[in-house]
Amino acid sequence: MKNINVRRLALIAGVLTLGTLTACGDHSNSEAHVHAQNEARKQSTTASLPTITNYFTDDVIVSDSLVECTLSDGTETSCYIVTMPINSEIDVGHDKGPWCPRNISDTAEDAGIWLNDNEVYDADGNFIENLATFYSDDNWQLFNPETGEIKVTDSKDACLAAARPDVDPKYQNYCVECLPEYAEDVEPQKYLIPAYPEKASRITQFDPHGGVGLAFNGVKMDAPAPVDAILGAYTLAPFDDCGGHVNPHVGYHYHAITECSSIDTALSTHGKMLGVALDGFTIFERKHPDGLVPDDLDDCGGHAIDGSGVGGQEGIGYHYHAGDAGSNQILACFSAPSGCAIEGDSMHCDVRRGPPGNRPPPPKPS
Repeated sequence: MKNINVRRLALIAGVLTLGTLTACGDHSNSEAHVHAQNEARKQSTTASLPTITNYFTDDVIVSDSLVECTLSDGTETSCYIVTMPINSEIDVGHDKGPWCPRNISDTAEDAGIWLNDNEVYDADGNFIENLATFYSDDNWQLFNPETGEIKVTDSKDACLAAARPDVDPKYQNYCVECLPEYAEDVEPQKYLIPAYPEKASRITQFDPHGGVGLAFNGVKMDAPAPVDAILGAYTLAPFDDCGGHVNPHVGYHYHAITECSSIDTALSTHGKMLGVALDGFTIFERKHPDGLVPDDLDDCGGHAIDGSGVGGQEGIGYHYHAGDAGSNQILACFSAPSGCAIEGDSMHCDVRRGPPGNRPPPPKPS
C-alpha cells in the first residue's frame, strides 16, 4: 500500500474515460476468457486508473496494485482497495458541525441543516420552535417554553440511546447530536472499487447500510438517512452545513452534497468531481458550472459524456451527478455492479451468496 498524493489536474478527460473501458458482459464465458479480457483492459487503460486515485487526499490509502474481486452480481473483475481513514481524526476540508442549536433564539450560525421534500432548511432555533407547525403535529416539543432551552443529547450514551432505530422513550422530543469523538472505536474501513466499471442493462439497488460512494476528502457517502424512523420518535438529527453528521458506529459521513462538501478538485464542463461510487463511476456535483442541472440524467443520476450510449463503447464516459441536497439522496441506485466494504482477506461482494463470514455486519442506521 502507498499513499496517493492529490494532484490538482487541469483536465479530467482521463477520469471520465474510466467508464469507457471494454468489459466482458457474458458471464457464461470461461474463466480463462474472462481473465484474458481483463488483461486486455488493463493493457489498454493503464493511464486511467491512477488519474482517479490521485484525487484522494493523503489520508486515504489506495492500493498500488489491483486485486481480483467479485462484484455484487457475481462478476469477477479487478478492483483497487481504498482504505478510508478514521475520519474523526482528519481534516476533511471543512468544519464538522454545528448540529443542534441550544436555544430557540440561536441563529443558523449555531446550527446545522435539515432536509425535507427536496428543500434544505436551517435547523436553527426558530425551526425547532416551529416544528409542530412544520409537521402539523402538536406532539413536537423539543424546547422548554419558559426558557427556550432546547433538549440536546449531551453524551455518547445519550446519542446511542436516541439514535438507535427504537429510540429510548426518554429521548423522544430531543435534538440528537452525536460528536466525532463518539466514534473513537471506529476502525479504518477498506472498500473494493471496480477498476473497470461497465454500465449494466439493469440498475443495481444498493444496501441501505452499505454506503454509495467515497468522497475524495476521506468521507463516506452514505445512503439516504432513515428520516421516517427519526421523525417517528419526535427526534431531529440535523446535518451540518456540508450534509454530514456522525454515527458512533461508522463515524462522520455525508447524506447530502452541498457546496461546502465539494472539495476543490479539477473543474470541467461537468463541474467539480466529488468522489467515486462503489460501482467505480465518478460522482460530480449536482450542477454544471453554468448553474444548470444536466437534462439527460438517468434513473440513477448518471449520464454519458456525449449524451448517448453506455459505458463499454468507444468514446463514451459515464458518470453521476449527485442528487439535490434537499433530497437526502446522493445516488438513487448503481448503474453497474458494485464493490463493497470489506474486512480481512475477503474479496467478494456477491450479495447472492449472502454476507461472507468475515464481512462486518451492517452498521446501525444513522
